[in-house]
Amino acid sequence: MKRRAEVETTSTKMATAKAASTKIRVQVARALWLVCALAALFLAVGALLVALDANQSNSLVKFVLDMADKLDLGIFSRQNGIKEFTGKNAETKNALFNWGLGAIAWLVVGRILDRIVRP
Repeated sequence: MKRRAEVETTSTKMATAKAASTKIRVQVARALWLVCALAALFLAVGALLVALDANQSNSLVKFVLDMADKLDLGIFSRQNGIKEFTGKNAETKNALFNWGLGAIAWLVVGRILDRIVRP
């Protein structure tokens, strides 16, 4: 009788630990997805601000563009990105193309990390 109670207690503890682990993994997966989605949002809004020729002396516009410059990781940079356009509206085309690809990449990476971490 005593042995059976110990087995049930151990089983209950294991189930509780597994539930706690699952809850933590779900929260971490959500946090990773949120970070990646926010990075993609900064890149997308930054590209939109460049395309709309927003006032870059405005502190909010400057903040978004600075964050987008950091989040492009150098790979999707406006000045030295995957594709460099020249000629008329080159800056706008570079921002839309490179930061658009960067936003998509952040979303894909976020989704992959979410699937790996989530139980």
